[in-house]
Amino acid sequence: MDGKYVLILGAGLMQRPSFEAAKELGFKTLVVDANPDAVCVPFADHFELIDLKDREKIAEFALLHKDNIAGVFTAGTDFSASVSYVAQKCGFKAHSFEAAVNASDKIKMRGCFKASNVSSPEFVQIERSHIASFLKPEILDSMKFPKVVKPVDNMGARGCRLIRSKDEFLHAVEDAARNSRSGRAILEDYMEGPEFSIDSVVYNGTLTITGFADRHICYPPYFIEMGHTMPSVFDEAKKMELIQTFAKGIAALGLTCGVAKADIKYTAKGPMIGEIAARLSGGYMSGWTYPYASSINLTKVAMQIALGLEPEELLRQRQPLDIKDCPFKVYDLPCKNVSAERAWISIPGKIHKVYNADSASCVPFVKNMFFRCRKGSSVSFPRNNVEKCGNVISLASTHSLAVDAAERSVSTLVLRLEKNNRATQEFLDGSCRKSEKAFPPDAFSFNEGQKKALLDFAEKNPLFKKDGLAKEFFGDEMIQKLSSVFDYNHRTFGQTLKLFDTLCPCHSSLDTKTFVKALIRGGIQGILYLADSNAGKKTKRGFPFK
Repeated sequence: MDGKYVLILGAGLMQRPSFEAAKELGFKTLVVDANPDAVCVPFADHFELIDLKDREKIAEFALLHKDNIAGVFTAGTDFSASVSYVAQKCGFKAHSFEAAVNASDKIKMRGCFKASNVSSPEFVQIERSHIASFLKPEILDSMKFPKVVKPVDNMGARGCRLIRSKDEFLHAVEDAARNSRSGRAILEDYMEGPEFSIDSVVYNGTLTITGFADRHICYPPYFIEMGHTMPSVFDEAKKMELIQTFAKGIAALGLTCGVAKADIKYTAKGPMIGEIAARLSGGYMSGWTYPYASSINLTKVAMQIALGLEPEELLRQRQPLDIKDCPFKVYDLPCKNVSAERAWISIPGKIHKVYNADSASCVPFVKNMFFRCRKGSSVSFPRNNVEKCGNVISLASTHSLAVDAAERSVSTLVLRLEKNNRATQEFLDGSCRKSEKAFPPDAFSFNEGQKKALLDFAEKNPLFKKDGLAKEFFGDEMIQKLSSVFDYNHRTFGQTLKLFDTLCPCHSSLDTKTFVKALIRGGIQGILYLADSNAGKKTKRGFPFK
């Protein structure tokens, strides 16, 4: 190798902004990842096949090439401790290794918060080998639910869920421990309240807020982020309280040189920290929505600090915040516009065809669409944030324009599933695991009155005739009555019927009650599946559902 390189940990999509930042700063990219087929591998100037968990091997490699490396960096991975370990060995700029471990291990993190009187939930550690001891009646029966269980050392909400009763305890804790690299889970009290993501830069004793977003978390007992909106529209005074608590949490962990991000809630007791990580946020926030909304390249700013360079743009544009009783002088880099990210999801099955991708990407104010699945992909209803089907990002001058654009784009896209699929059929039949009562939810969460109106209609009109138009069949009055409810992907009842008429103009006669149940349960995917699976078969009430 010749020239100066930035050592980047990770070569996935979330690391693309890191590649761009390095190039803009005039450096080459030296990239390590355990996956030689990761999407950004072809764009590395030099690639080494090293597992990001193997910090010793990364450090050994970095020391061997230290004269050609200017710094070490990651974004959108859970390996900030590996970054700090390598930086400490090589003399690069970073948070201390001890502080990075504090921010990577949720037990250590909670311990730091408790010692410094920083608001966060009460907690206990559960090791995989000791789960049975928590099942003793004197322990399990005395627990107050709901609780939250998480792996101690993972990201993306893998293995993270709400435990609503003791009947869900064992399965949830086993799943969390299974998703932990160290086989440990953390059990903590549930925090009720709106949730936010905050990115920040810690530099020379100051803290600069570089992104404050509303998070949109759905589908209990899991915590699926269906999007975020930047900047937050939350009450300004309460935002300052959240930032103050975040700053105290950063100090408690010992983070001093680099970046920090928080998942934090505003509860009835005030701000409470979910977690603080010593890295930039994933989920498109630090690399896409904040740069769009603020015109600040946050990844470049963070990389400048890692390289020992002065972040001139940050220092020039930041504005002081008046926050009392704070361990840092706090600044803000405000957003001038609004960026919204929204995810699209699917019911279980296998994708037969994707419709309207071009139209969805052409919605005004839409900047990006990222597809996680395509024709032939097996899909499931998400239980974590890596099982979603894709994401769209918008940018506009107002909150309403940005949100409407992202949600309109998602609602335009349709994933048609293959017919006669067992996973799809079981979902539409309403089956669920014993440990997941009422999950996955129906596509349309109609109230009892709305459901009754649909089922009464089906009783009076038992047959949806061959090749009939669904919008005409159900009529304007019914469509209007149900217009306030949206499905998983931001579609109304009327929009769903219109899509069905467009995508399935030719269909067999269908039992109306079965059609209604498929629509409530699975939305456009449910009724397309019903029509496809029923094609050419004689209509029978209840077919093909139980």
